[in-house]
Amino acid sequence: MSAVPTCCGRFAPSPTGDLHFGSLLAALASCLEARARGGRWLARMEDMDTPRNAPGADTRILACLEAHGFHWDGAVLRQSRRLEAYQAALAMLREKRLAYPCACSRKEIAAAAPGLAIDGGLRYSGRCRQGLPAGRGARAWRLRVEDREIAFDDRILGRMAQNLARDVGDFVLWRADGQFAYQLAVVVDDAFQGVTQVVRGADLLHSTPRQIYLQGLLDLPTPEYAHVPIATNAAGEKLSKQTRASPLQAHHAAANLVAALAFLGQRPPPELARTSVDEVWRWASAHWTLRGRQ
Repeated sequence: MSAVPTCCGRFAPSPTGDLHFGSLLAALASCLEARARGGRWLARMEDMDTPRNAPGADTRILACLEAHGFHWDGAVLRQSRRLEAYQAALAMLREKRLAYPCACSRKEIAAAAPGLAIDGGLRYSGRCRQGLPAGRGARAWRLRVEDREIAFDDRILGRMAQNLARDVGDFVLWRADGQFAYQLAVVVDDAFQGVTQVVRGADLLHSTPRQIYLQGLLDLPTPEYAHVPIATNAAGEKLSKQTRASPLQAHHAAANLVAALAFLGQRPPPELARTSVDEVWRWASAHWTLRGRQ
């Protein structure tokens, strides 16, 4: 009987639109790294934010992955079916008095913000930290952060550190629109699925210390992290649904994979783009190296 692989990676798109080249980079890097280490690779659909979901996008994303030669282990986990788990995590934080209700509107947050957060958002002032203002009800729930450094060793970028109190402020766990925040859901799901390594785009780098902090508070394991470079358009904007990134075309799958490998620093031979998807995967599996990996 073979041993159960200890390494587990994942790809977790949101079904707000079709798969594009930027998404392919994260999917390919995470899959190749998990397989190179003899591990499992999972697909997760982060479809909890239902108002933003595009009809049929989840089905198209999975079909596009399959057309590009991806094979994931087990069933696709859907966040929309995991709300009770997020609620339980929030309840635990509330019970420990680590989360508190916030009555602030967007206008009030903007007016009182002491500056920008490290990710470009507004740093929360802590106005509701000591209790709700008289006559006000909770609009959201926030995590009470400590004034200390959270550091981790990124497998590509090296040592990264962040002081949550100074760089982010108390961040949201449950939003005013009734949705659980990404930071809480992703931490709960990574632990539930046994994810041991997270390989994703560098646009999520600044979220990592928040997730590590939450993992500690919830007594959950911390995966290894590696953040690959992000692709941008001619205007220097990250490729995304919001910047109208072009959807991947299945009939160009081999060429798309070769372009992604080249972007990730793998130096595939140009003629590989004219071969089959299976041939591209064979080459990629034989030559894959995560940049910065020791």
